[in-house]
Formats: sequence, C-alpha cells, structure tokens
Amino acid sequence: MNETIKISLFANGLDHPECVAVHKDGSVWAGGEAGQIYRIAADGTAWEEVAATGGFILGISFSPGCEWLAVCDSAAKCVWKLDPETFVLELFSKGCNAHQFNIPNYPVFDSQGNLYVSESGAFNEVKGKILKFSTDARAEVWHEGPFRFANGMALDKGERHLYVVCSWLPGVERISIGEDGSAGEREVYCTLPRTVPDGIAFDDEGNLYVTCYTPNAIYKISPNRVCTLLVDDWEAHTLANPTNIAFGGKNMDQLFTANLGRWHINKIDLGIKGLTLVSHQNI
Repeated sequence: MNETIKISLFANGLDHPECVAVHKDGSVWAGGEAGQIYRIAADGTAWEEVAATGGFILGISFSPGCEWLAVCDSAAKCVWKLDPETFVLELFSKGCNAHQFNIPNYPVFDSQGNLYVSESGAFNEVKGKILKFSTDARAEVWHEGPFRFANGMALDKGERHLYVVCSWLPGVERISIGEDGSAGEREVYCTLPRTVPDGIAFDDEGNLYVTCYTPNAIYKISPNRVCTLLVDDWEAHTLANPTNIAFGGKNMDQLFTANLGRWHINKIDLGIKGLTLVSHQNI
C-alpha cells in the first residue's frame, strides 16, 4: 500500500458491492450481487438495505437534484429507477428500438438530465455501445462503438467529453460531445497495460482516477495524460477487486471505493476535491 494515502473501512457486511454513489445529503449508496441497494449513513455508522431487484447491480448514479437513482442490473438486463425518498423501484428501460441491453453497466447524468448508459456487450467480444436517454423519453444508441467492454464512465468539467472505461483495451477512451448533443470524435485517452480497469472519477483539477478490478490498484491520470500509481494493494485485503468510485464527504475530498471481491466500501482521505457532479450541488 502507498503509506502516504490514508484508506479506512467505511462500511462492512455488504454483498460484494460493485457500485458506489453519493447522495446530496452525504449518504453513500451501493449495490449488491443479489440485487440489493444499500443506503449508508454519511458518517458510515450504519447501513440499510432499502430495495432489491433480485438481479446483479452494476453501476448506479443520481439524477440532477437526486430525484432518482439510475440502477444498472446485468441479470435483469435493464436500468431501474429508484426513488431515494420512498425506495419505490420501477423499470426505467430495457434499451431502445435499435438495441436491447445485454450488459447495462454504468449510468451517467449530464446537467440537462440526459442519461448515458454503457452497454458492455459481451465478455471477450468487442460489442460495447453507449445508449442515451433524453428527459423527454427519447432513447437512442448514442455511439455504436464497438468498445472493448464499455464499463465505468464520467463526464469532464464543462461536459465536453464522455470518458468510457474499456476494460479489455485496457484503458479509457473519450468521445467528444457536439453542441447538439451528438457523439463526435472518439479517441484513446490512456492505456493501462496488464490491468482490467473498471471505474473512473474526476477531481476538480482534471485528474482522472481509474480503479482496476485487477491488479488491486488505483491509477491517477493527469490532464496531460501522465499516469501515476496512487494505490497498490498486492495483499487484496483493503482494495479487493475495486470497481466503481465516487467523491464525497463534507469537503468532497474523500474517495469512496466499492470492492467486488469482498464485503466493504473504503474511504480514502485524498485531500483533493472531486469534480462537482450534477447530483452534488447541495453536499
């Protein structure tokens, strides 16, 4: 482990959580491999299972204002819509006319309330796509790809690009977003040889943090694309197949990591403020 980085156990006893997201009230949300959706108190002292789909929860994301939580379910091959106040769960989408979900992996909202969802495609096949859902219920394949297993995603500051983890590239690609919202130029942003990257998040300075399912590591990619190793846990006890990450905490300078290989969420006191998401305005 990097001794300069302080990592602590935030919540334990979850069912192999792959995803993590932070509500505007500071609570941390996660999902389990049997479809559980967890709400963890902002201080980490307690958690509760608030809903269950019976599937396998991959990525989750809050809409602007946290009116609802988008939940990707690989077993049910759909995106669910969860009300974070009432915990009522309803089906949001199984895809669009041009493509039905096979592995809906990760959702991202923009400031207008449009929802991007990565479609991984299939294991060991290059079939990944990006679907987009507008606020007026229009659904489309936003980018045909094909991507090498499209996984975690993030929008940069200003929403000029959508960044997409391609687990079997392995690395991160980015797609420019046109003024009309259409997909533009696609390029490889960075490669991470001999890794399986999974989740990403930006800090406020434009650094991109990438978690790796294997090895048990987190990388930091600077705005000029210099890659440094932030955390490396060869023992795989603290970081255990880390997947999705999210900034939170009182000052938005703590990084929460899900660990698919175990039962806990970590908290990293990074000391660097995360990029403010559309759901973070009131934290």
